[in-house]
Amino acid sequence: MKLGLESLDYIIFFVYFVIVASYGYWVYKNKGKQTADSKDFFLAEGSLTWWAIGSSIIASNISAEQFIGMSGQAFQLGIAISVYELVGAFSLILIAVFFLPMYIRNNIYTMPQFLASRYDNRISTIMAVFWLFLYILVNLTSIIYLGALSLETMTGFSFMACATFLTIFAIFITLGGMKVIGYTDVIQVVCLVVGGLATTYLALDLLSAKVGSGAGIFEGLSLIKDKADSHLHMIFAKGQYQVHDGQGGMIDAYNQLPGLLMFIVGGQWIVNLNYFGCNQYITQRALGADLKTARSGLLFASFLKMLMPIIVVLPGLAAYVLFQENADMAIVEGIREGGIVKPDNAYPVLLNILPTGLKGMAFAALTAAIVASLAGKANSISTIYVLDIHKKFFAPDLNEKQMVWMGRVSIVVSFVIALAISPLLKNLGQGFQYIQEYTGFISPGILAIFLLGFFWKKATANGALAATILSIPMSALLKVQAPDMPFLNRMGVVFWICALVTVVISLIESKGKDHPKAFVVDSTWFKSDKAFRFGALLITAVVVLIYTIFW
Repeated sequence: MKLGLESLDYIIFFVYFVIVASYGYWVYKNKGKQTADSKDFFLAEGSLTWWAIGSSIIASNISAEQFIGMSGQAFQLGIAISVYELVGAFSLILIAVFFLPMYIRNNIYTMPQFLASRYDNRISTIMAVFWLFLYILVNLTSIIYLGALSLETMTGFSFMACATFLTIFAIFITLGGMKVIGYTDVIQVVCLVVGGLATTYLALDLLSAKVGSGAGIFEGLSLIKDKADSHLHMIFAKGQYQVHDGQGGMIDAYNQLPGLLMFIVGGQWIVNLNYFGCNQYITQRALGADLKTARSGLLFASFLKMLMPIIVVLPGLAAYVLFQENADMAIVEGIREGGIVKPDNAYPVLLNILPTGLKGMAFAALTAAIVASLAGKANSISTIYVLDIHKKFFAPDLNEKQMVWMGRVSIVVSFVIALAISPLLKNLGQGFQYIQEYTGFISPGILAIFLLGFFWKKATANGALAATILSIPMSALLKVQAPDMPFLNRMGVVFWICALVTVVISLIESKGKDHPKAFVVDSTWFKSDKAFRFGALLITAVVVLIYTIFW
C-alpha cells in the first residue's frame, strides 16, 4: 500500500489549516470581550449562538474515537454500534429539557461547582481530581493515540510526528479560550461532515466497483445488505455472533452490546446521560448562554448526531465486506496486521486508497474532528483545574488575568502529559471499547449523585460521597469477579447499587427532612417551545424507525 499524500492533498489541507487558524485569530481579536476575563476565556459567556453551541458540542464529541474507533467497531459488530449515536441524540433532548434548567437557573458553570453547591466541598474536590485524571489519561490520551494512528497510516510519517502535530495544532486553538474554540468548531464541523460524507460515498462506490458491477453507491448499500447480514442487526442475542477482538482472537458480539439488557439495566443510558449531561467538556458550551439559546444548541447537536452513523458506520461496513470478499488486497493487508485482524485499521486503510484531492479533504476532515475534540477537552481540563482546584486550594486571591494565564499553563501541561502517554496505548485491542469501558468505571456513580441531586431533595452529602467512592472499586470488583458480564451491564449494576446506597444513607441521615442545600425546582423550567418539541419528536421518530427496520 502506498503511504503518503500528494501535492494536491497537502494544498487542500493547508487551505483548511489557514482558514481555521485565521478565523480563530479573528475571533480572538474581534469577537466579544477584549479583557482578560476568566468567564469569557473558560465559558465564552453570552457570546455563543445556538448554531455555534450545537456545532461545538458535536466537534468536541466526534473525534478519532468515532472516526477510527467506532468505524472499527462497525467493521467488528456492524450497524448495532450506531446505538451510541442514536441514544446520544435522544439523550441530548432529555438533557436540554431537564438538565440545562438545573444548571443555568442555579448559575452553575462547572460540574464540581454543582457538587459543591448541592452537596459539599469534599465531593466537589474528589470528583474534580477524578475528572482531571479521566480527561487527561483516558480521553485526551486516547484521542491523540487514535488520531496519530490514523494520520500515520495516511501519510507515512511516524506515529510521534503525527501525535506531536495534532497536539501543537490543538494547543494553538485552545489557548484562545472557549470563544475561539466555539466559533472555529463551526468550520471544523463543516469540514468533518462534508469530508466524512465524501468518504462514505467513495467507500460505497469502491465496494460497488470491487464486489459488484460498478453501478454506484446504491449497489454498494445493496451489497452490504446481501453479504453482511450479521452486521445489520441493532440487537444481539447471547452467543449469536462471534467477532474479531482485535488481539488475534474472537469474542461474543453480545459482550460488546448486550441486546435489550443494555437498555433495561441502564448501561447505554448511563453512558449517554453522563457523557452529555454531567460532562464538563460537553455542557460547558451551553452554560454561558441563556436557556432558550442553550436548548436550541443542544437540539441542533442532536440533529448533527443523527448524521454520524452515515459518516462513521457505513465506511466500516463497506470495509468489512471488502475484507470478507478479499476484494482489495490493500485493504485486506492493511487490516490484517501481523496475522491479527485489527478493526481499528479499517477507516485509516480505507482513507489511504482514496484518490488524490479527496484524500486531502478526508485528511482535513479527520484532523478537524481530532483537533476540535482535543481543544474542547483541554479547555475543560483547564476550567476544572483553575476554578475548582488551583483557585480554591493554592491561590484564592488570583485576579482575572492570572486565572486566564494559569488556564493556559494547565492546557499546555495536560497536552504534554497526554502526548507522552499516548504511545503506551498501542497494545489496545479496540480503541472505542477502551474509552467506553474505563470511562464507565466512574460514570455510574457520577450520574447517580447528579440525578438524585437534581430531583430528590433528601439526598445528602454523605450519601453522595459513599456513591462517589464506591463506583470505581465496585466496577473493578465486578470486572474481576464477573469477567463474562458485558461492561455496559456492569455499569448498570453499579449505577443501581450507587443510587441505592445514596438513598439509604440519605434517608437515615435526613430523617424524612429535605436537605438544606436542595435546589428549589420550578416545574415551568422544563417547558419548551413548539419548535423545540417538533424537532425532538422528529428525532425520536427517526430513532424508532431505525430500530424497527434493523431490529
